[in-house]
Amino acid sequence: MDNWRGKWALVTGASAGIGAALAEELAGGGTHLVLTARRKERLDELARALTAKHKVKTEVFAADLAEPSAPEKIFAFTKEKGIEIDLLANNAGFGRLGEFPSVEKQRLLDMVQVNCSAVVHLTRLYLPEMVARRRGDVLILASTASFQAVPYISAYAATKAFDLLLAEGLAEEMKPYGIRVCALCPGSTESEFHAVAGQEKFKKNAETAEKVARTGLKALAAGKSYVISGLGNYLGAHGERLVPRRFVTRIAAGMFKPKIE
Repeated sequence: MDNWRGKWALVTGASAGIGAALAEELAGGGTHLVLTARRKERLDELARALTAKHKVKTEVFAADLAEPSAPEKIFAFTKEKGIEIDLLANNAGFGRLGEFPSVEKQRLLDMVQVNCSAVVHLTRLYLPEMVARRRGDVLILASTASFQAVPYISAYAATKAFDLLLAEGLAEEMKPYGIRVCALCPGSTESEFHAVAGQEKFKKNAETAEKVARTGLKALAAGKSYVISGLGNYLGAHGERLVPRRFVTRIAAGMFKPKIE
């Protein structure tokens, strides 16, 4: 993690799961951190722990990325503090299991806002300064769901396909400016995601958040445009190309269809 020693990273969704693991990995390499998420108490606790353990500087800004104005507020906060962000980690996101018509309308719209719009907004805010400095890095959290349609989490999979394609496109676009962009595509991961999404049954064989975070940061440092965490996840994501798309979708439907109580 020495790539960002003495520099500042902004991590969204930093209060738990992969976001907290990214913060821990970066702090261990001497990176100063701006941590943002909805739950300020958790952010404050994490910031104190990382500062005490790794002697890095930390700043906390509570924000809900479901609110369209949140990215501008986060950007204004870093500007007021005089902080140059060298690594933007767009980690915040959530899903929801269920038949599309049964999922709350606002939940779906918030999902698109957090998983897609906020990622675009934050990246657009911070990239111009990176371009001007001819350095910078952007990590975007996608998913193994980025590679296929997934019934019963259809909107979530679509948002993550957006994130993957955005990252891959930007990786090539920003290369001439010395800026690296990478999509991190984990499968099932030990975090609060499953509880929030209503997918507790998929916690089996989950990777640790720490392993996923380390995989993403190493891939970003190596200049990769995307990385799939875990050999099984890699084989599954690429193996589906060998069979008809409809067949893959049908198999996914059988896996994700909610049980009728």
